[in-house]
Order: sequence, then structure tokens, then C-alpha cells
Amino acid sequence: MAKINFTAARVEAFRCPSDKAQVFIWDSRSPGLGLRATSAGSKAYIFQAKIYGQTVRLTIGDPRSWSIDKVQEEARRLQTLVDGGIDPREHRAEQQAAHEARRVEARRRDVTFGEAWDAYVEARKSFWGQRHYDDHIAHADLGGRPRKRSKVVMTIPGPLAFFRPIKLPELTGVLISEWMLAQSKERPTMAALSFRLLRGFIRWTHDMPQYAGMVPHESYRARVVKEAVPTVKAAEGDGLQREQLTAWFREVRAIPNLVISTYLQGLLITGPRREELAALRWEDVDFKWRSLVLNDKVEGTGGRTIPLPPYLASLLLQLKVLNETEPTTRQLARLAQEGRRWEPSPWVFSSPRSEDGKLAEPRIAHNKALMAAGIPHVTIQGLRRSFGTLSEWVECPVGVVAQIQGHKPTAIAEKHYRRRPLDLLRMWHDKIEAWMLVQADIKFDVE
Repeated sequence: MAKINFTAARVEAFRCPSDKAQVFIWDSRSPGLGLRATSAGSKAYIFQAKIYGQTVRLTIGDPRSWSIDKVQEEARRLQTLVDGGIDPREHRAEQQAAHEARRVEARRRDVTFGEAWDAYVEARKSFWGQRHYDDHIAHADLGGRPRKRSKVVMTIPGPLAFFRPIKLPELTGVLISEWMLAQSKERPTMAALSFRLLRGFIRWTHDMPQYAGMVPHESYRARVVKEAVPTVKAAEGDGLQREQLTAWFREVRAIPNLVISTYLQGLLITGPRREELAALRWEDVDFKWRSLVLNDKVEGTGGRTIPLPPYLASLLLQLKVLNETEPTTRQLARLAQEGRRWEPSPWVFSSPRSEDGKLAEPRIAHNKALMAAGIPHVTIQGLRRSFGTLSEWVECPVGVVAQIQGHKPTAIAEKHYRRRPLDLLRMWHDKIEAWMLVQADIKFDVE
């Protein structure tokens, strides 16, 4: 093949004849360097050589982008690779792969906590109960929205909202400890829960290929972090005593709102988490076999089935009648004007004022009942705690109480061998409720 000395004029003047698809000219100064012209009018510098007896050819670039000196230098570099037994095409592919890997890694390390957190919540929500899922949403919420019952007061950001704009590699132990110290000053209980949620998230990132290695491995285990996490203890005296049951039941039963009154009694009699009972649907209530299915935080979407003691069953039957009673003609007409039609609520503890239709805030009525009864303040969580302590008066097995309340079994025997059937739980639960009614001086005959 004839070779010529490449010059700018010769490169510019080189054309492909109309009767051919493509033609080549070759540089005399740089082995393997050629110029290709096609019938379509395009031109490109190429490199061609033989390696292990086979011809390799690859495109260098457009003559308009490459000066002759630069393209000759590139051809000599490629020839050096060939002389060393390296296929330039493979070398280029390796370089491109390495470049892409660096680009992907750079993009991966630009992922913010907020982006990864949202992916984490979406990926794991099917494994969680509703309460656990709601905690993850609330603790990383940015806030700034009007509250449900107020158009003036805005919601405040959750503790984890601080991390949303921060890149994952920046989640160091020092940063987390500083955040924890700041949060603990104003809301230690919520900060402690936020840390547990953050810890679960970091562990998840370590197992996910797209996030693995991005968060410093010891970020949540560093000593400065452990020292900053507040120790949250149950409030001293946050629970009802045996001698307080008479006054408590008297005032709670006197609450005009039957839904709230029944809900509060249900919390004490069954000991669930407040959201578990508030989210109870009528389809989850079985009056024949006296059972309730609660959306368990631990068990997840399957929920847990607990007994329905007879006194509480009678209260729920009253709510069912009330729920299925058709409104007055005036109320129906007002609904029609608003383009709505009446139908029974699917929620056991319904509330027409709440956004989702179920009871949202029972604390005001409960606090008034406590004041009227002369009982020191007891939180809604304290009613759940009260169930656990008061059940000891009937010498109920600890495992029975734990299973009713939805606590994870701890001992090996409890975890693997003792999942008590509903009828056995019901026997003990009925005893607990009957004892409470006796202490509260409530006359109730079991049919």
C-alpha cells in the first residue's frame, strides 16, 4: 500500500470517488496511521496493524478535531501497544470500562441520605407494621406543612430530616454524635428512637450493593455516638395502680364520646400499642370466637390475633350498633348537598373529624378524666404498661401477657416452642379483665 507524507492540504483534498464505498491513504511517517474517506463524504483517521497474525483496525477520530502532529503521536502510542502484544481495541475497552466505573462510583457517592432513606423505606415497608412504617416517615419528614387541626401552626421537621441533604459518605460518627447531642436537649425520647431507626438504615446500606461501603462502617458504633445516645427510661409512676381503677373506670366511662371511652378502656384491658387499637377495623373483630386481629408492629402485615374479653366485647357491640345506625334525615340531606352518601365506617374507633376517618387524639379526654378522678398523670402508653403490671395480680404467666401485647419472645423456649393457642390466651385474658372489673366495682354478668 502506497504511503504519502500527511499534510493539512492533502488531508483536506482527499475524497472518495463516487464509484467506491471507501478509500484509504497511509502516512509515511507513522506506521499504521491512515485516513479513510467514504462515498458519503465523511473522513476519519484510523490505525491499522497486525497482532498475532490478525489485522486490527480502530478509528482514532475526525480530522477536524485532530491535528496531524497529535494524530501521529496517537498512532505511535498505539503501535507501541501492538509491539508489546496488547490489542489496542481491548486496551480502549478497558479504559472505557474504568472510566465508566469511576463515573458510576462518583455518582454513587453523590447519593444523599434523603434519597437512600426513601429507597430504604419503600423497600422495607412490606416487612413492617403500620406503626413502624409511620415512625420512619415522621422521623425523616421535612415538616413545614399545616397541622391537621390548625391552619396556623406548621409541622416541625423530624429529627432525621437534618441528614436529608447530606451525602452518605459524610455520615461519620462525629456528625452523628453532634446531631444526637443537639436533638437530645429538646426531645431525648424521640432522638433515641431516631437513632435506632438510623442504625437500622445504616445496617441496610451495608447489605445493598448500590450503597455498600458508602457509609463509614463504624459510624453508629463509635464511642462518641454511644455516649451521646440518651438513656430513655419509662416515666416513674406512669401507670395505674390497683386502688386507682375504681376512679379511673368511673370517669372514663362517663366520657360523653362513646368511641373515646371505649378506646381508652380497650387500651387498658388489652394492652396494645395505641396505633394498633386505633387502626382496628370491623372486619378484624370476631364476636363469635371473641378475637381481635391487630396490625402488629413486630409481626408486620400478618398481624397478631388476641382474645376479645366479654366486657370489652359488649362495648364494641354498642359501637357497632352506633356505627350502623343511619343518620337523621337532615344529616343525610346535608351529605347529599356535599356530594357524599352515608355508609358505615370501616373503623371500629371512627372519627368524622379526622383526615383518615379513625380516632387520632384521645389524650385530651383522657387527661380530663384523670383530673376528675384525682389520679396523677398517666400517658396513653402508660395504659399499655398498666396492663402488663396489673396482670400480675392474677398470677398470669409472663409469656401470655407478652404474646397478647405483641412483645417479641426473648427466652429460647418462648421463641421456638411456646406459641399459645387463642383459647388458652382467652382463658387468662378473661381472668385479667374480670379482676379489673372487680377492682373497679363494675357489675358485669358474663352470658
